[in-house]
Amino acid sequence: MPAWTGQRGEGDAEVMTTHESRVSFRRLLQRLTASEAEIEAQELRRESAESGGMPARQCMRGQVVSVNGRLRTVVYTPRTNLPTLEADLYDGSDVVTLVWLGRRHIAGIEPGRHLTARGRVAIRDDRKVIYNPYYELESPK
Repeated sequence: MPAWTGQRGEGDAEVMTTHESRVSFRRLLQRLTASEAEIEAQELRRESAESGGMPARQCMRGQVVSVNGRLRTVVYTPRTNLPTLEADLYDGSDVVTLVWLGRRHIAGIEPGRHLTARGRVAIRDDRKVIYNPYYELESPK
């Protein structure tokens, strides 16, 4: 590959191959043309990977997983026999619905909050669900 050599500072040589400059330009172009939702999804996927969480899109029924992401929605469903609190956790790849049975409210569980949830994945109405997950709230950013 042909290389471009330039000088920076006081004689520190920098070598950038044509391939590297194309990749850098491609990344810059993607960042400039990506929607806000795409950029947010990329950041959430990166944060989830850094925290050791499993990507939600890879979670399968019956697996015990740890997922990390941002709560999109939190809904209280009043039922006469068993109230539930449901929250959609988005990690940039997919959504996992967290369901707390018998709960009306949990301090800190609110839209926009980052958390890590751990539990066994179930499927309900073709959606990934974790019932009564263990969770850790992350400090607000």
